[in-house]
Amino acid sequence: MAKKLYVGNLSYNTSEDGLRNLFSEFGNVASAKIIFDRETGNSKGFGFVEMGTDEEASAAINGTNGREFEGRQIRVNEAMDKPRRDRGAGGYGGGNW
Repeated sequence: MAKKLYVGNLSYNTSEDGLRNLFSEFGNVASAKIIFDRETGNSKGFGFVEMGTDEEASAAINGTNGREFEGRQIRVNEAMDKPRRDRGAGGYGGGNW
């Protein structure tokens, strides 16, 4: 089963291909995604990598966390699930008007 990793403190010039190449030395990279600001289109300096197995994910964390990549010391750890936001009535929080 694939394991998703959070990758922080990325250079704003890092590409998804560059991220994929970095992590591929530790196993099968199912996906590599850099997060971009919707308004400006600029990188937010973090992303996610999905490794093929738990073992590959552990090796990737151990091999990349704290490592310099494209001039920045990156942070890598297991990604946490994003809490769901309840949109309520009409997407405005569902408060009484």
